[in-house]
Amino acid sequence: MKTTAPIGIFDSGVGGTSIWKEIHKLLPYEHTIYLADSANAPYGNRTESEIVALSRKNTEVLLAMGCKIIVVACNTATTNAIDTLRASYDVPIIGIEPAIKPAALQTTTKSIGILATRGTLSSSLFHKTSETFTKDISVVEIIGEGLVPLIEEGALNSLEMRQLLKKYTAPMLAANIDYLVLGCSHYPYIIPLLQELLPASVTIIDSGEAVARHTKKMLETTKALSEVRKTPALQFYTNADTQTLKSLLNKYSHKISIEKLKF
Repeated sequence: MKTTAPIGIFDSGVGGTSIWKEIHKLLPYEHTIYLADSANAPYGNRTESEIVALSRKNTEVLLAMGCKIIVVACNTATTNAIDTLRASYDVPIIGIEPAIKPAALQTTTKSIGILATRGTLSSSLFHKTSETFTKDISVVEIIGEGLVPLIEEGALNSLEMRQLLKKYTAPMLAANIDYLVLGCSHYPYIIPLLQELLPASVTIIDSGEAVARHTKKMLETTKALSEVRKTPALQFYTNADTQTLKSLLNKYSHKISIEKLKF
């Protein structure tokens, strides 16, 4: 595999662009191809076999485009399909999991909140991680029902979004959490609203930086890191409307391409 081959990233929709931003910030010369499978979003309410099938489809599209590494920028796809993907394809595959460990190690109130999709919270990988790090800690798990569709529509500051977040954070506040773990790559886009609704004593954690560092380390380990210092190709494909992608990536509009693609 050539070192100049692109990094492939996929998500159930536009949310994984929060991961792409961290990867691009850390690896600014790497070519990237991002797939937003918005036509099938949200993955969180699908069965495990559906999630595995969609994850395989996305991976194969990216491999056909010549990607040297695949980043599964979707918590639900990672927790349900990562083992199958790694067993099926011979390129490195990076996943994304809720950052339970740092929250559990740093909490002083011994109470943390996790906001995630049904598909992530019900997965065996999530339970395994949670059990490992939260033995003496109170964990308030909330399914963020309805959040992904609103983010996909670009309704980040809508009244409906505000009402849902108030409802979902209420039991967390009642439990005196001091860390809120975001267990979906869409959710970093609602951090400003969460910060408005939560006291300053609550730290919000997402996995973006950790995934970017892991991707860099894997490329170094496999000697696949690009040594070319030129402006990279940054390609985005969605199988739904391009408008939300354009809006979320507005500040990068001068250097990226966004296209609708059937996949």
